[in-house]
Amino acid sequence: MRKFLFIFITGFLLASVSHAQKIGYIDSNFILSKMPAYNKVQQEMDKYASAWQKEIEQLQQESDKLKQDYRAEEVLLTEQMKKKRQIEIAKKEAELHDYQQKVFGYEGMMFKRRQELMRPIQDEVFEAVEKVSKSKGVQMMFDKSGDLVMIYTNPVHDYTEYVLESLGLASERQNQQGQTPANSAVDDPGNLPDVGAEEPQETQPTQQPAKKETKKKPNN
Repeated sequence: MRKFLFIFITGFLLASVSHAQKIGYIDSNFILSKMPAYNKVQQEMDKYASAWQKEIEQLQQESDKLKQDYRAEEVLLTEQMKKKRQIEIAKKEAELHDYQQKVFGYEGMMFKRRQELMRPIQDEVFEAVEKVSKSKGVQMMFDKSGDLVMIYTNPVHDYTEYVLESLGLASERQNQQGQTPANSAVDDPGNLPDVGAEEPQETQPTQQPAKKETKKKPNN
């Protein structure tokens, strides 16, 4: 009974908040895929990964060579010589493992380099999202690509296209201009702040075959 009451009260509070505040969401993965700077970072990271992987493969070959030589000569070695060779093999394997962790491990060189290259792009996207949120009167903006699991999303609340426009990436060849949907209870025009001049009315485009990866604008 208590569990039912908790669920009921939580649902009631969330419904109240949704009616009091205008909410929206974006698809950050879709936005990043349209950014030339992001694609450049991906290509650069592939080059780093390839170079580091070659170094790791070289260490692996050296380790394998030591093992093969040891197995081939083991019967001819004294106990003291065996121990010396075993220490060399263990040292090379440790060197290989440590370098793998240094490059591809948690917060390794790969992670740090990618973070360094992505920071300016992420800042640019954040500023665009903040700008759109303020101009459209959105109090809460979610990321459909983030850790937050969004079981259902109504396209009427999708502001991805507005963010792309703010980034200067709106293109008829890449993105289809969204149609203005019907007003919803959450997107009450009366809740919008005064943002100055009105936005130009969109014209209805000629019907064309549907394209892949399209984002519709939410109700403004």
